[in-house]
Amino acid sequence: MTKIRIAIQKSGRLNEDSLRILKDCGISIDNGKDQLKASSRNFPLEVFYLRNGDIPQYLRDGVVDIAIIGENVLIEKGNDIEFVEKLGFSKCKVSLAVPKAVKYNSVKDFEGKRIATSYPNTVRNYLEGKGVKADLHIINGSVEIAPNIGLADGICDIVSSGSTLFKNNLKEVEVMLKSEAVLAVSPKISEERRAILKKMQFRIKSVLKARQSKYVLMNAPNDKLDEILKLLPGMRSPTVLPLAEEGWSSVHTVIDSDTFWEVIDELKIAGAEGILVCPIEKMVL
Repeated sequence: MTKIRIAIQKSGRLNEDSLRILKDCGISIDNGKDQLKASSRNFPLEVFYLRNGDIPQYLRDGVVDIAIIGENVLIEKGNDIEFVEKLGFSKCKVSLAVPKAVKYNSVKDFEGKRIATSYPNTVRNYLEGKGVKADLHIINGSVEIAPNIGLADGICDIVSSGSTLFKNNLKEVEVMLKSEAVLAVSPKISEERRAILKKMQFRIKSVLKARQSKYVLMNAPNDKLDEILKLLPGMRSPTVLPLAEEGWSSVHTVIDSDTFWEVIDELKIAGAEGILVCPIEKMVL
């Protein structure tokens, strides 16, 4: 039986988030401690646990068919590799930072300066686009210490919360790109495995849509029903059911998580009561 081969980071936050979305897609992975390869018992899938920076080459060579990887890694090491889905987790920025005491005006301030980074291609392309030339020092590991020991004038690194920069007396001055986990595809994937990928994408889309939505039930007085319904987006249209108490209806709908609290505030003002919010496990559209 043909199986699609997926690479995920072998440890860390991206590993945990990747395994979580596979589980939410109903894919069970039989993996023991320190295994570098595992199989699913209920989906034609093999999982390869790899170093994040090595994954683009494995995709390029066709050793794996797909991968869950940070978009920033693809931009740095695999900009010839396509991705078919943004996954909405492991979000971060790739930014330039300088010591807090340094006065910063614009990216032109990096002209002729030394920048420590693990992302030389990303930095070089960004600076060239701004007409700036700098001296790049390639470091694999913690680059934040470089300005403190006199190795560099600034750094380029991943920024999530900014706490690491703060601890090292640095400040973020340029956001070069925003990144999140993506589902990348090998240019050598076979048609048979691409068919399996489509089935997997269908499941992923259902999970992601559910994560971005809330199922909401509320009681509404019938004389305010029209006003309340105008506030509701819904998948197609809200469901309205009569309550046992005359003059009242129960309204069911789906609200996007990004606008949830704004919509709830408007619903309360319009007269909705007893608002109940439920998480959605899957949304099959």
